[in-house]
Amino acid sequence: MNPLSISAADFPASRTCTYLNSANVALMYRGASDAIIAWQQDVAANGSNNFDESAEEAVFAELHDAGARLFSATADDICVGSSATELISSLAWAAMPPTGANIVSADIAFPTAVYPWARVAKHTGCEIRLAEAHRGYVDPGALMGLIDENTVVVSLSHVEYRSGQRYDLAAFAEAAHAHNAILVVDATQSAGAVPIDAPADGVDVVIAGGYKWLCGPFGAAIMYVSPQLCSSLEPGLVGFRSNADIWNIDATQIVYPGNASRFEFSTMAYGCAIGLTSAIEFLNHVGIESIFDHNQSLADALISGLMDRGVEVTSPRSPAERSAIVTAQFAGLDSSDVTERFKESDIRVACRQDVVRFSPHLYNEMVDIEAALSCVDAILA
Repeated sequence: MNPLSISAADFPASRTCTYLNSANVALMYRGASDAIIAWQQDVAANGSNNFDESAEEAVFAELHDAGARLFSATADDICVGSSATELISSLAWAAMPPTGANIVSADIAFPTAVYPWARVAKHTGCEIRLAEAHRGYVDPGALMGLIDENTVVVSLSHVEYRSGQRYDLAAFAEAAHAHNAILVVDATQSAGAVPIDAPADGVDVVIAGGYKWLCGPFGAAIMYVSPQLCSSLEPGLVGFRSNADIWNIDATQIVYPGNASRFEFSTMAYGCAIGLTSAIEFLNHVGIESIFDHNQSLADALISGLMDRGVEVTSPRSPAERSAIVTAQFAGLDSSDVTERFKESDIRVACRQDVVRFSPHLYNEMVDIEAALSCVDAILA
């Protein structure tokens, strides 16, 4: 298998080592890094001569368009922030579930999906309910069983960072809406690698940081907010960009935009947003469905090879629950020691708690899987 319609120039670092660690930090698309550098050099040399008020006002427009295509939404449904954490925090204070309400999530979710809600819960006295994972797996039925008439928010990691478990977003949206709750999805471990149709699935909010499967930079993230929800929320974080006319600088009032851009509140490292635009446009051009199929083929080969060698695969193997993240345990061996052995062979994987985590992406080839399995042979020997 060859990489998907990409060249070595698109991801030059993919030729310097065997990189199977996209769930940690993906290799950045070369076009994204070029765009960031070009913007930064222009501002350094010219100040606001080129990046003037008009350019700053419109700086997110292309990212709105790219994010809309990524999530099968419209540009008005997309907003930009510096990180997924920033966007979730603003959303959590906007929703602010009151005393007597509850928020449902899982105990193995990445902390960003829970901490902002826990902070709001400390302030309002609402309840946090976390489904318990067993050996890294959350029973979807048990998680749904926590949702009741007092649930206001269901907050999920679309793909769990430790296990690679993928949730059925449409099913959870239906369960949440049956109790008049909203479904908030942290897609940082899926966006760019798993197709997401937010409107069709009925998801209320989707948030994704740029530096993992989106092959973009640190310092930029996107959020989809359904139009039905958006108008009812007052952002938890506000600043001069919160005003519909950002250059009507008037400290006596805020008139929020009528779309998701009401969550864009401040200046930021704008070059990072420009770089993320380039990365998402590239992925959209390749096709998320094609990327998903490619990555699953690599994961299939890896899972088969690990099992043939007696290594326990701990990530889900059901097609409906799988992602490109594959986790494994090596009997009698410490996972951190195994990860270090891979590193010594110039193969990049991650140790997460007691498992070794592999995460191939579109720039990987079958030869990378073969290299990893050869290293497994050496470790087991």
